[in-house]
Amino acid sequence: MTDLTRIELKAPYLIFIGDTDEATFAKTGFGIVQWRRSLVAGQLRFAGNQLDLGVPDMSIEQAVAAGVKSIVIGVAPIGGAVGPRWISVLAEAAAAGLDVVNGLHLRLQGFADIVAAAKASGAALIDVRVPPAGLPVGSGRQRSGRRLLMVGTDCAVGKKYSALAMTEAMQRAGMAATFRATGQTGIMIAGSGVPIDSVVADFVAGAAEVISPDNEAQHWDVIEGQGSLFSPAYAGVSLGLLHGSQPDAIVVCHDATRRSIVGAAGAGIPSVAECMDLNLRCGRVTSEDIQCVGVSVNTSELPPAERQAYLSALAEELQLPCVDPIADGCEPILARIRSCFQS
Repeated sequence: MTDLTRIELKAPYLIFIGDTDEATFAKTGFGIVQWRRSLVAGQLRFAGNQLDLGVPDMSIEQAVAAGVKSIVIGVAPIGGAVGPRWISVLAEAAAAGLDVVNGLHLRLQGFADIVAAAKASGAALIDVRVPPAGLPVGSGRQRSGRRLLMVGTDCAVGKKYSALAMTEAMQRAGMAATFRATGQTGIMIAGSGVPIDSVVADFVAGAAEVISPDNEAQHWDVIEGQGSLFSPAYAGVSLGLLHGSQPDAIVVCHDATRRSIVGAAGAGIPSVAECMDLNLRCGRVTSEDIQCVGVSVNTSELPPAERQAYLSALAEELQLPCVDPIADGCEPILARIRSCFQS
């Protein structure tokens, strides 16, 4: 059996966001702060950047004085472009002895200044988005245990947050559950996983099988989703992950105020019902009895007075529990899972 990608990061962290000023592209930084706040000492952003992770601003010098051990690239802009200003800061951090943690598709070994600085100081260069060797093609073989996959109407709508929140809720309720990371941020949070969007296309479904192997009958693998079947750019990754996960159940993740697909302004966001239907139809290729157990909605941009009415109307339309897992928790979805999958 192929091992998952495993990483060990030295804490505390300095989260680098540089000049990236859109929250959508800083989900790595936001995710680490949300789920591993105790490990984060501060953020490094360029002057004039208003994007704020809610942690103290620090220079490299201040971070070293505060005992920081790693600088983590907390942003993932489309295309993964890295400018010379980024390189100089990361090289400065490496020269100061900070490990450099990279979740972008590029490899740190490709930047001579960073490599030289790390070699001189002994700092480690850690590329998270490197899939393990020896991944199989998908077999479609039915596996023991239960699987819950997060799917989305778009990218960056809360699939990782929802999976982490669902895992915590299940564990608090005494259920056997494990968060399975499929993206760079999830791997940084969990310490293991497979960066599914870095896997050669033929092996995506097989990688998803590796992420969620055979387990005890009532154990739940809660799988972090990637992309969306409706994304012109990332639908292929989403489909391979869906087929390889063979989920017993899905949760549809949605942003209440999103109007167009990220990176494709001409493509509108599907309705939650459309997203649920397409994922169920595609999922039946490998999981005949797949069902949707709820909807996870990011309502952070809705006026507070409108939030509950929005969720209630959606729940009435779909006849499913609809929650904002960060604001309200996941208990209604958890209750649905228990009613549908009693042993």
